[in-house]
Amino acid sequence: MWQVPDVLRAVMGDRRPMIDATGLTGSYDFKLEWAPDGPDSPGPSLATALEEQIGLKLETQGKFPVEFVIVDRAERPEAN
Repeated sequence: MWQVPDVLRAVMGDRRPMIDATGLTGSYDFKLEWAPDGPDSPGPSLATALEEQIGLKLETQGKFPVEFVIVDRAERPEAN
């Protein structure tokens, strides 16, 4: 399950962080069928398919802690 948020971000083209809050561990094998969002779409959206086909729900949360690194200065190394 730890790979699912990364795959969803890539498929959705979303740059926002995604967090796996399912608490599930281990490997799972599933098939998911969806169609791109649009008024003439022949199938369910990705979010609808996730919920209806495998029981996962995407939820937008408020703020949550995210780790990041700030580099405030960089210098070339000195020659020996």
